[in-house]
Amino acid sequence: MTMIISHAFLQSYWWLIISLLAGLLVFLLFVQGGQSFIFSLPRNDMQRKMIVNSLGRKWEFTFTTLVTFGGAFFASFPLFYATSFGGAYWVWMAILFSFIIQAVAYEYRSKPGNVFGTGVFDTFLFLNGCLGPFLLGVAVATFFTGSDFTLDLFNRVQWGSGWHGLEALINPVNLLLGLAVLFLARVLGLMYLENSIDDDELMASIRKSLVRNAIPFLVFFLAFVAAILIGKGYRADAVTGEVSLVKYHYLHNLTGNIFTMILFLCGVVLVLVSLWLAIFRGSRRAIWYGGFGTVPVVMSLFFLAGYGETSFYPSSADLDSSLTLAKASSSLFTLKTMMYVSFIIPFVVAYIWYAWSSINRERITGEEMSGEGHSY
Repeated sequence: MTMIISHAFLQSYWWLIISLLAGLLVFLLFVQGGQSFIFSLPRNDMQRKMIVNSLGRKWEFTFTTLVTFGGAFFASFPLFYATSFGGAYWVWMAILFSFIIQAVAYEYRSKPGNVFGTGVFDTFLFLNGCLGPFLLGVAVATFFTGSDFTLDLFNRVQWGSGWHGLEALINPVNLLLGLAVLFLARVLGLMYLENSIDDDELMASIRKSLVRNAIPFLVFFLAFVAAILIGKGYRADAVTGEVSLVKYHYLHNLTGNIFTMILFLCGVVLVLVSLWLAIFRGSRRAIWYGGFGTVPVVMSLFFLAGYGETSFYPSSADLDSSLTLAKASSSLFTLKTMMYVSFIIPFVVAYIWYAWSSINRERITGEEMSGEGHSY
């Protein structure tokens, strides 16, 4: 008996995959968060070297996940890719540029022929650490607040603002999520450094910084969640596809889907537990609670934006141009073929876990950094 897989099922399936990749990406932004402390946290060059090398052993995981996330979005929902990257290209170019200079910094920072010194490349890492998470958060927030674009009958995009995506920076709700992601990345970065480095003086600095960054993260995140839940959301009619602004739409999505609500609440609890462990207990394992909490929270936010008769990429200029999963997706054949390819994801995750465990088998020490092995 042949199983028939519907187009609607595959659209929902691929939104689930994209949501998972988004959750993993936000967790892996701890690399960027750690980089944002490259000037303020270390007290000497040796501590800075330990921080750079601790993060340098993981930066490729974040970069690869970002590329995979973008590739999956392009292949499964090409109209979104064409609309967003074809119209809001300045914000995406800024994000990509910040990650390019990160790769350059790790590649050339400790090269013998480096004529610029480490300071220039440390600045690159700092800029990537601040701009990358913040701009990604702002870009994702437009899934809830809308973007200034229109589509014609041939799906050609016309962007209303000459800023081409940068106008999202003047929307207070977008800024809330951008700042929440930035401070979350900084908190996770501190937790990771606490887990991977063996230096008592640096550990004391990390624990002080955790409090100063956890508070703004909680404030900005809770403010963003409150803003979208009590505000208007972009509802797409299940039959006609007509998009309209509906009060409390995202709140109804959250309370109307028990799985999404449990996912969100469990993730929030795990993040709070990680903060308690890191700040009050000084636990080196807080990063794992933070990571396992971050992923479901991000996934649940993507579920709110994509599932439940919702436009996941709404147009604030023309509601009829808003994109839904059905409107923006690839063909049935493409999604089905990609689904079979996606079955290798568990093996990739297993490899990443193995590589991570191998790299982090022993914590970084000053003695190791003084040796002749490879260092960033």
